[in-house]
Amino acid sequence: MKKCAQSGALYGLGLIGAAVYFISHAATFWIGVVGFLKALVWPAFLVYQMLEFLNK
Repeated sequence: MKKCAQSGALYGLGLIGAAVYFISHAATFWIGVVGFLKALVWPAFLVYQMLEFLNK
């Protein structure tokens, strides 16, 4: 069984980018914490928005 490290690197870069985006737009500390938690699950937001777009 082979493991692909490329997808892990892509997810890691996406995590960093999403964390920077959400935290930089936070008005308070706790909104920044929520932004970091959102950054952990950013693929779920991406898939949801894509499926919502395709359903139109």
